[in-house]
Amino acid sequence: MSIQALENDKLKEACGVFGIFNPDGSAAAPSIYYGLCALQHRGQEAAGIAVCDTFGPRGNVSSHKAMGLVSEVFHPDTLSLLHGNIGIGHVRYSTTGASIPENAQPLVLNYLKGTLALAHNGNITNADEIRAQMEENGAIFHTTTDSEVIAYCIARERPHVKCVEDAIFETAGKIKGGYALVVMSPRKLIGVRDPFGLKPLCLGKRNDSYILASESCALTAVDAEFVRDINPGEIITIDKNGIHSDYRLTQEKHAHCIFEYIYFARLDSRMDKINIYDARIRAGWALANSYPVEADLVTGVPDSGLAAAMGYAQAAGLPFALAFHKNSYVGRTFIKPTQRERESAVHLKLSVLESVVKGKRLVLIDDSIVRGTTIANLISMLRKAGAKEVHVRISSPPFLYPCYYGTDVPSNDQLIASSHTAKQICAQIGADSLGYMKLEDLKQMTGDLPLCKACFDNHYPV
Repeated sequence: MSIQALENDKLKEACGVFGIFNPDGSAAAPSIYYGLCALQHRGQEAAGIAVCDTFGPRGNVSSHKAMGLVSEVFHPDTLSLLHGNIGIGHVRYSTTGASIPENAQPLVLNYLKGTLALAHNGNITNADEIRAQMEENGAIFHTTTDSEVIAYCIARERPHVKCVEDAIFETAGKIKGGYALVVMSPRKLIGVRDPFGLKPLCLGKRNDSYILASESCALTAVDAEFVRDINPGEIITIDKNGIHSDYRLTQEKHAHCIFEYIYFARLDSRMDKINIYDARIRAGWALANSYPVEADLVTGVPDSGLAAAMGYAQAAGLPFALAFHKNSYVGRTFIKPTQRERESAVHLKLSVLESVVKGKRLVLIDDSIVRGTTIANLISMLRKAGAKEVHVRISSPPFLYPCYYGTDVPSNDQLIASSHTAKQICAQIGADSLGYMKLEDLKQMTGDLPLCKACFDNHYPV
């Protein structure tokens, strides 16, 4: 099994966004760099920063972006060339558009009314339709992303309205899907969250500077305080006069992505008034109550299953232990192995702590089963290390349907649960028992927060 196959058996987010406005004129790029490092888990394919000096010539934007991790794309000499006190940044994982340098963000446009830079997390479900209409009218696209469609829409609307916020409002009336945007004009930083709240965006403050970020962990990384979540449908503008909000897009119906709480968001983030770590602990409690089993210890798949495993252990009154050591230095790229090495590549990333599992009946917790290949390999490794029993518990319901809003849930034919019962999956992965989170138990994680859980129940909000 290759490292790539391992990565393909986990869900991916679309992207992470970050923006900052320093009214004192200090450089924005270093803060954006650290913010993007904190958001690296949301996208590892490409990274970019665009900045502008509000005290300099109007519309003079400096930018740099490339394929790779944030630390690979940016170095001290690169950051020193990015002059500006206002800026935005982006880390990318592609769900719409190929993984190529041209699709890296932020996108920077020069148009009739000046300069515009945009970074986008999410997915626009009617982007192909809008793109086709624009191409018929002579538009030439330089990327294959839906983000460029949004940027072009804003640029086209801008000459007909009094400000860029109005152009964004008009664009939002045309696009459908889940999105969080940070937009930079020469004198403003603007954040937008889709009316359903599918994608996260929050506001932070550091002295007189204001910050927008996909997650609160990025605020902590730049020593900023969390102020609040951006409301679904809110257009927030940050300029030299402070912050201003436009609520014309807001609506009653909200649908926050459940997988932010199950898997995507970092453990130390707080999102829509919910502490991510606490939510995952509660998921473990729910699993223990629904699927008790006689066992000697509880463990989790690093890193995404560990918090839920701790919750399961607490509720079940069982000891929690680490059964795997994760090699943090096996990343996206590595020397291509031989076929024999490729077959055992899972061992490069995770190794079993034999003294912990030998002779033990284990409860193994993970956040999801997508194709089933990874969990089957892990169970095999545990048995080879001497585990007597392996009972698998999953802190999400079975994946049955694809996602269209920027979460990389694959098509139905690649989702093992869409064509197999839980009993069949249990046999296929080699577990002694298998229990998925019950759909009705998701409330134990997130309370009364309205959720999008279409990948589980086929009820799409858009």
